[in-house]
Amino acid sequence: MSHLTYSSYAGFGQRALQNTHYQQAVLLPPGPTLHISGQGGWDRTTVAIPSDITAEVEQAFDNVDHTLKDAGGKGMEQVYKLVVYCTLMDDAVEGALKAGLRKWFPKHQPILTGVGVAKLAFEGMHVEIEASAHLG
Repeated sequence: MSHLTYSSYAGFGQRALQNTHYQQAVLLPPGPTLHISGQGGWDRTTVAIPSDITAEVEQAFDNVDHTLKDAGGKGMEQVYKLVVYCTLMDDAVEGALKAGLRKWFPKHQPILTGVGVAKLAFEGMHVEIEASAHLG
């Protein structure tokens, strides 16, 4: 994403970049920006949510990518910001999220905020990912 300028400050910022694959800030040039509402790990046809947290997180990332492309974007390389809402904050969720970040963002690290919540919109839902993308 050479048209964006990313930044990660010394200390925690550099450790987060190295260990968890995300940046702290991004400077955007003028151009169209797409904001994607929270995407859960639901199957887009059946609306079923996997019982396995890794599968749920993977499907949530896939749903973000699908939504981006459906709205006219090219793909996850345009995403610069994620907000991840989780009802579980444990090693399994953290591991699934890190794996998803590395898989879906192999060439850049978006800025990210993680939020622990008591409940999400659907029964059995543990993860929801909101995204912003620059389409320029």
